[in-house]
Amino acid sequence: MLLQANHIVSTEHLIDAVWGEDPPPSARGQVQICISALRRLLALIPAKGEIIRRSPGYCLQISLEDLDSYRFETMVREADHLAQVDAAEAAATLRQALSLWRGPALGGVVSRLLEGKALRLDEARQAALECCIDIELSLGRHRELVGELTDLVEHTPLRERLRGQLMLALHRSGRQADALEVYRMGRALLVGELGLEPGEKLQRLEAAILQGDDSLLLADSGREAVTLTPDQPAPSLRIPPHQLPADIQDFTGHDDLVDAAEEFLRVSGNTATPVVVITGKAGAGKSCLAVHVAHRLAKVFPEGQLYRDMRGSQQQNAPVADVLGTFLRSLGIHGPAVPGSVEERIAMYRSLLADKRMLVVLEDVVSETQVMPLLPGSGGCAVIITSRARLTGLPGALQLEVDVMEEASSLALIAKVIGADRVAAEPNAASALTHMTGGLPLALRIVAARLAARPHWSLASMVRRLTDERYRLDELAHGEMVVRKSLSLTYDGMGETARRLLDLLGLAEGETIPYWFAAAVLDGETYRAMDRLEELVDARLLDVAGIDGGGYPRYKFHGLIRAFSRERLDEHEDDTGKTAALERVLGCWLHLAEEAHRRLYGGDYTLLHGDAPRWRLPEDQLDRLLTRPLDWLEQERANLCAAVVLAGEHGLVEVCWDLTVTLVTLFETRSYFEDWQDTHESALSAARLAGNERGMAALMCSLGSMHLNQQRPALARPLLELAFTRFQELGETHGMALALRNLAMLEYRQGSPDRAEHLYRQALTGFQQVGDLVGEAHVLAKLAQIELDGRRYAEAEAQLGHALNIARQTGSLRVEAQVMHKLGKAHLLSANYKQAEEVGSAVLRMVRENSDIIGESYALHSLGVVYGHRRKFDLSERALRHAAEIRESVMDDLGAAQIRLDLARVLAVQGDVVQARELAEKAQALFQEREATQWTREAGRIIADLVVRERSGRLAER
Repeated sequence: MLLQANHIVSTEHLIDAVWGEDPPPSARGQVQICISALRRLLALIPAKGEIIRRSPGYCLQISLEDLDSYRFETMVREADHLAQVDAAEAAATLRQALSLWRGPALGGVVSRLLEGKALRLDEARQAALECCIDIELSLGRHRELVGELTDLVEHTPLRERLRGQLMLALHRSGRQADALEVYRMGRALLVGELGLEPGEKLQRLEAAILQGDDSLLLADSGREAVTLTPDQPAPSLRIPPHQLPADIQDFTGHDDLVDAAEEFLRVSGNTATPVVVITGKAGAGKSCLAVHVAHRLAKVFPEGQLYRDMRGSQQQNAPVADVLGTFLRSLGIHGPAVPGSVEERIAMYRSLLADKRMLVVLEDVVSETQVMPLLPGSGGCAVIITSRARLTGLPGALQLEVDVMEEASSLALIAKVIGADRVAAEPNAASALTHMTGGLPLALRIVAARLAARPHWSLASMVRRLTDERYRLDELAHGEMVVRKSLSLTYDGMGETARRLLDLLGLAEGETIPYWFAAAVLDGETYRAMDRLEELVDARLLDVAGIDGGGYPRYKFHGLIRAFSRERLDEHEDDTGKTAALERVLGCWLHLAEEAHRRLYGGDYTLLHGDAPRWRLPEDQLDRLLTRPLDWLEQERANLCAAVVLAGEHGLVEVCWDLTVTLVTLFETRSYFEDWQDTHESALSAARLAGNERGMAALMCSLGSMHLNQQRPALARPLLELAFTRFQELGETHGMALALRNLAMLEYRQGSPDRAEHLYRQALTGFQQVGDLVGEAHVLAKLAQIELDGRRYAEAEAQLGHALNIARQTGSLRVEAQVMHKLGKAHLLSANYKQAEEVGSAVLRMVRENSDIIGESYALHSLGVVYGHRRKFDLSERALRHAAEIRESVMDDLGAAQIRLDLARVLAVQGDVVQARELAEKAQALFQEREATQWTREAGRIIADLVVRERSGRLAER
């Protein structure tokens, strides 16, 4: 229906699309059921879509701006016009259009009728991509496109246009032999599979490359790219993960299932990973059982327990790539070392778990497909899965079904909550309660909590209350009906404030809810709101999920209670009330995020802010929450990202873009590039729809910075240039300075230091005008790098000294450590080894105080080199070996090999040429494997020198 939006689609056409030539007799009825379900779903999304009955079928009325396919086609047409006047903006527009895609058109839909339409959409996407690459090649971005084109040709090897583009990009990058090899492989494939020679265009291109035809080159294609040394990365966790939720104190029953799960998972020595799948209806106690078993087995798996709610019963399931990324970071892999593709993440995840005894708990799994990539590859680990579906496609898994509790277990559970004496006093009423709650643990706990809070109520009175309740149960399964009746009874018995709080908690999107959320939605004082939260906990409508870094409790919903809360919210709160509550919540998220940034950087530096209202917490609570600001951002990452999406969906654009760019504080430090891109694209769409020019410029500038971090200059440049132009039109000096700084970094990396210096100086003036001290210090450090490249060491040290004074004014230890690290490098290059050692030792102390393990490896590496120059060889060896071990512990083998090259130099100076050569040759082999050309050459030079030394030594011995 979306493919024919705003047009009538006949019922017969819908039947043909779903069932083809063999529809069931009930097809028309099933279409009506599906239409009803779609109408409910449309009511839940911000796009104003409506399905109207129009003979002979239905019409889905929706704004075309809400259709990705329409927006894609519109942007492609716009790019077609732009290509004639502004190629860079045309390429940026096409990249934005392509970013709307998340996979093949109509992915997962099996319908012969729709195959042709899906193919048309896919072909339009492919044509747009190839057109975009043509434009970017014309702009001289061939080096940046080689990697992307290599992947595209590998996935679509028969598309000659892509193969020709890859050949051209390689040729312009000075890789003629590689370009011809791409042609040779393509020809062999075409001849072997289709019996055809390559097309005329591809053959002409091959001939031109063979002849060295200068017409294939661009004027500036000979420039060498320059890669900056990365700034000091952020901390990586080395603490074994223990992520299980709290166990249930009053866990009762299912002894046979507990024993079966434990016996199956305790077995060691198998090569296959033991997997237990716990299934059952909603509210049956699957999660409680899984967590209970996991806690009992914690000592069997001493190296840690990983836990993740896969959100299978919710609209948005947890993406596998995100889960893998989170697990890898929990296992100690620092952000930049986390691979980009799902396949590489799976391989790294399984490698890390190969020799470990760890337990993985995956809750609320929707299908085998979702869980297969998360299974370890060896028998030392074990997995517990909960799901509403029977996951029979997991070979060798033990399938355990949680049924309702038997009467004896149900009575025992009630007795644990309200006391055995009350159960013994009214045995018949207690028995009736177990039957009326269907033996579902969730319903039993809710009813028992209600009785525990009312010791003067008899069990018989509770039976009468349950019997008299009348609720809408038409859409629910039987188990959920029972829970609904119990929930309604408890809800109606609470005070007005507690009821309204439960309603408004339905606005929460994250897995857990912070304590202040209640105060924000009620617009009240935090401690009073916490009292209301505890009322909900006492009533078993909310669970305590743990304690945050400030010592405050965190809360979470059971899935059914969350759904109940949202239904009550829609019933009792009008749009004005919901929006006001949402604005306060989002205002508090923004307030906390910008305060975390201030405490990390000493002020609102390197950030633009909007004028969205803030909902502020008292200073003493801020101090407790943000004692370690980066840790707080890390803990709340999922909630903060969800807040961005929520703000965009509700049209709260100012807080949406402001919060998004503020979160770069976390995304950049911890290399959460997927979150960076997803939040920014979501916010950019909202800002574009609202026509918020300043927000759009800020988001494009930030996205450009992200692409720079990921070494994707072809994607960074158009965004940064467009952001600068818009800031210029708005007269936004701070924004212009941020864009200029990033453009300068881009020019430097692409081999234009003079152009980079010019842009840096313009950015410096802008930062000085608006008082952005961190921006100023950062630019001074970059200018110093250019001085170092030119061997103007005194000038570089002067620049860095100025930057260091500014950094100290901000009070930001992170910025100070970064500048000092570069200052130590300047002292090293100028042969001022004593000062280099002093600065390096100070940096090492700072990063260790911040538990910055990756920063420690950088500091140790620099110190090791300095010690070598000062002939403190023992210290040098120890520092370099420790630095390399840290890099290997986070699977940064490339970084470790670079450090070992310096270790080889130190060993050679001491006369241990054999070990030095062994280290250098191993490093060179790794560089060749990773296609690190520059480092391969450097290793080759060292090896050649060592070979000469070996020969000289043998001659001397003779």
